[in-house]
Amino acid sequence: MSDAQDKLAVVLLSGGLDSATTLALAIDAGYACQAVSFDYGQRHDYELAAAARVAKAMGACEHRIVKLDLSAGAGFGRSALTDESIPVPKDRPMDGAIPPTYVPARNTIFLSLAMACAEVIGAFDIFIGVNAVDYSGYPDCRGEFILAFQTMANLATASTDGSDHFIEIHAPLIDMTKAQIIRTGLALGVDYGLTHSCYDPSEGGLACGRCDSCRLRLAGFAEAGAVDPLPYASR
Repeated sequence: MSDAQDKLAVVLLSGGLDSATTLALAIDAGYACQAVSFDYGQRHDYELAAAARVAKAMGACEHRIVKLDLSAGAGFGRSALTDESIPVPKDRPMDGAIPPTYVPARNTIFLSLAMACAEVIGAFDIFIGVNAVDYSGYPDCRGEFILAFQTMANLATASTDGSDHFIEIHAPLIDMTKAQIIRTGLALGVDYGLTHSCYDPSEGGLACGRCDSCRLRLAGFAEAGAVDPLPYASR
């Protein structure tokens, strides 16, 4: 790990609970953080406004929103988050099966762009809020994936070629439960009322309370003994 004092880091910031906590941890560790969010054609794009709120409130030195198109209209899709013809599942059994909300190669794409951003600004630390304990079965949220990407990043960048610099992909939430994440964030002063987690919000942005993300969030707050500040259509 590089010396955090006066060092830059790129933090992937979706606007959700996990990424807000990750940003708080990076700032608490002494990093000056450039937050990066992605407008990739997601149906729950309310999260982008949440990301902007979180970045401003928490003191990120910069917040960039990168526009991509991973939707069905662009020839990608095959996810309930980017293809309106695929319904977001509600109240499904959380059995570890990969759900239709999985976006093909999303974290690989996001980390690749974060890696490019880091190389441009001279950062060697990238933070991502993936979690392998309370998650929906996404294969790109596992520790093995993070380690494999880190190995690739250090082979693929000019900034590490022939130098003593090393790119580190930080996944500080990887082994935490959702309740542990929430307790950590609250201790760091994260205002979870600024965040947005729902996969299928109403037209006004109201969380559905029944998709995987809402259910994991609500269960985490309950286990943490805390009150989720967000309003829900159903709890």
